[in-house]
Amino acid sequence: MLRRICGAVNALFHPVPLAFLPVLSGRDADQLKALEHETGWEARPASVDDPASLDRALAGAAAVINCAGPFATTAAPVIEAALRARIPYLDVAAEIEANVDTFARFADRAREAGVLVVPAMAFFGGLGDLLVTAAARDWATADEVHIAYGLSSWHPTAGTRTAGAVSRRRRDGRRVRYAGGQLEYHDDASPILEWPFPEPLGPRSVIGEFTMADVVTVPSHLSVPDVRTYMTVEAARDIAAPETPVPAAADERGRSDQTFVVDVVVRSGDAERRAVARGRDIYAVTAPLVVEAVGRVLTGRIEAVGVASAGEVFDAPDFLRALSPHITVDPRP
Repeated sequence: MLRRICGAVNALFHPVPLAFLPVLSGRDADQLKALEHETGWEARPASVDDPASLDRALAGAAAVINCAGPFATTAAPVIEAALRARIPYLDVAAEIEANVDTFARFADRAREAGVLVVPAMAFFGGLGDLLVTAAARDWATADEVHIAYGLSSWHPTAGTRTAGAVSRRRRDGRRVRYAGGQLEYHDDASPILEWPFPEPLGPRSVIGEFTMADVVTVPSHLSVPDVRTYMTVEAARDIAAPETPVPAAADERGRSDQTFVVDVVVRSGDAERRAVARGRDIYAVTAPLVVEAVGRVLTGRIEAVGVASAGEVFDAPDFLRALSPHITVDPRP
């Protein structure tokens, strides 16, 4: 993911000279040296169990993007370092429990320090939240939010598998859903439903209550008691199978051949509002999402401080328009 973010930074600012020069950090000094040689950007090795090294890594920085999972281990130490440095923090955490921890542990401290902390600024958690916010428009409350992920396949990275294993251990193998305004944990099997994806995907079987980070980000600023997320059966089977390979590049931009449709429904009473995003390679979308976000943070285009999700911090419709090279967004009546 660090390599993808480096590419996204180049794409965002090229051919304009960089207003902010990235600094590379991580615990693997050899990989950092290779990236330093490739990009020409400074590398500063650091480890989350060494606060002094994190302070050295963030010295003089304007913001920090944490893309090193599992975030159950890395988020809190890097947020602590960001608070000490008084700089904004963003991460790409898809782990539900890690994102809950970030809101619970740092909301008051970040707000009092005047520091912005944006968790889950990624495909899961960030994109869904932006789509829901854009669809809801002037609604501050809603009865239900549904986010259906139509992935053609899902070849997980090693980081995705590690993060998933950490989350399963934290919830004792139970599944989680957001209902009645709170997270609930269940031992029963998830239902299999039919979801009417728009063309060209069409109706597909989905795992109901295949819960993703959106159940943390969306209710953090939209008053809604029920948030449900769904996943196409084929993609759910892929990520559950230990033999599924990691993503492989299938085009000149390094993207895999995975395609996706994200179908969002927001309901209030008898009214319904929808939005749809389409694109290719969920991992290739996370990088431009978080880089666009940090660019907006550093240029003052934000609407919140403290711990806040994408939909609360940014102008959601404008943000989604800025992602047009990577995804297409179709607001639906």
